Amino acid sequence: MWKYEKKLEYPIKIKNPDPRMAKVILSQYGGPNGEMSASLRYLSQRFAMPDEVTKGVLNDIGTEELAHLEMVGTIVHQLTRNLSEEEIKAGGFADYYVDYGTGIFPANAAGVPWNAAYINSMSDVISNLTEDMAADGAIV
Repeated sequence: MWKYEKKLEYPIKIKNPDPRMAKVILSQYGGPNGEMSASLRYLSQRFAMPDEVTKGVLNDIGTEELAHLEMVGTIVHQLTRNLSEEEIKAGGFADYYVDYGTGIFPANAAGVPWNAAYINSMSDVISNLTEDMAADGAIV
């Protein structure tokens, strides 16, 4: 297990809200190559690994990706706090806002909710690791 210290390793202090940027960053939270996908991909694929060392490596990577969720969620939260109705509309954030307000919901930039089809976990270790490399190298 790991110890949660209840603080971000790298503090995030965004001063100016920006719904356009929030919409883009949101995809890094719940998009197909975002942190939610990465964390669940590694934590699921670890079971197919042939030994405890490699299982442990994927477990460590998966839990680190969960920490990234916290950072990305913090960024989106700070980019959307205290938005006026005009800013929400002008920033293209209205559709998301209707359903979730300024809550952090795993979705891509188009507002499509995260789903498990974004990841794969097979018994073939090489297929899993190839997918991991492709997803980590994807341009978001």
